[in-house]
Amino acid sequence: MRAYQDIVITVLPEPSHVKAVYSDILDNSSSSDLNDRIFIDCSTIDPSSSKGVAADAAKASVEFVDAPMSGGVVGAAAGTLTFMLGAPSALVPRIEPILLRMGKRVLHCGDQGTGLSAKLANNYLLAISNIATAEAMNLGMRWGLDPKTLAGVLNMSTGKCWPSEVNNPVKGVVPTAPASRDYNGGFGISLMKKDLRLAMVAAREAGARLELADAAEGLYDAAEKDQRCHGRDFSVVYRYIGGRE
Repeated sequence: MRAYQDIVITVLPEPSHVKAVYSDILDNSSSSDLNDRIFIDCSTIDPSSSKGVAADAAKASVEFVDAPMSGGVVGAAAGTLTFMLGAPSALVPRIEPILLRMGKRVLHCGDQGTGLSAKLANNYLLAISNIATAEAMNLGMRWGLDPKTLAGVLNMSTGKCWPSEVNNPVKGVVPTAPASRDYNGGFGISLMKKDLRLAMVAAREAGARLELADAAEGLYDAAEKDQRCHGRDFSVVYRYIGGRE
């Protein structure tokens, strides 16, 4: 049981929260308290902030790794989350069994910080493909296509993506999707906006161009402020752009 007692897992909303919590832990713990301790942070924050915390942890001779999650509320409830792990290879055998108690897959992405880099790249793609799916569904339906027929074509063709197949934004296309329950539950639009913003910060630091980011951020920001969309799953952008419901 010792291995489990030496693991601390955190999931926090923003980089400032992660920094504050670990500053408090590291500043107010004795060397014996921290001995052989591994901190696993499952928050979605920017890689630079996470690396800063890892550097502070290293000064105290403890390990701090990043393991952001993918799968949302549904995945958490079902225990099917995917963890994107940024950690030294030597620690993976010790960390993986812990994360598999909460999820289905652990993808080791490389050293500390790489889990977050992978997560933000994934969520940037998700943010863009979600908007594109909403626009494509709205376009096809306005041309007279039945939404289920259209989704079937997309999902058998090159437009297939998670928003079209699993989280389709049109009510009734996927009975289990948030769109079929007035966009309640799922991955909140405010969380998607936050992850998109973090991806943009990380991209600027890396010198990577994100040509669609500004337009996507503007759309999510406007949709979140719209009372018809506020607090709902991020696929509600379909409603915001005037999609037929």
